[in-house]
Amino acid sequence: METRSRKNLNKENDNKRVFVTVGTTKFDKLIQTICKPATLKCLQMLGYSEVLLQIGSGEVIPTDNRPAIKLDYYRYKSSIKEDIESADLIISHAGAGSCLEVLGAKKKLLVVINDELMNNHQLELAYQLYKDKHLYYCTCLNLTETLEDADFTCLEEFQPGKPELFVDHIDKMMGFV
Repeated sequence: METRSRKNLNKENDNKRVFVTVGTTKFDKLIQTICKPATLKCLQMLGYSEVLLQIGSGEVIPTDNRPAIKLDYYRYKSSIKEDIESADLIISHAGAGSCLEVLGAKKKLLVVINDELMNNHQLELAYQLYKDKHLYYCTCLNLTETLEDADFTCLEEFQPGKPELFVDHIDKMMGFV
């Protein structure tokens, strides 16, 4: 039964695109993990046919020698908005800006924690957004398993903050209103 539903899922998701972003940082371990045959095979099994990588200042240069899935990359752009909007799934580092931009675009998001960073501060943000049912998160070590197990249809839409409410509150406190 599980296999049949996975096959149906594949047919529904044919020609889907994955966008991977590391922001302005260097996160070679994520790029290497995405480019592993097992990860690409997993993405292909899930119905994805294209992977676009934003590799930042990393040293790993992906090569497209896998005819079953199209692989392309770039270092930086002035805006990744178009890449986010054209993707069906975003795999991102846990930078706050990247997470909020993707969630604001109402896209499926899998955050990959860079567990080599000091204090592992990325985990706090990713865990809270996961707990609030806005995304899934993992490390490079369990990326493929997380992709296989994640049910992105269970996630809830992220509601952006309303800074004007804070301004109104301060105005009232100060007696301006």
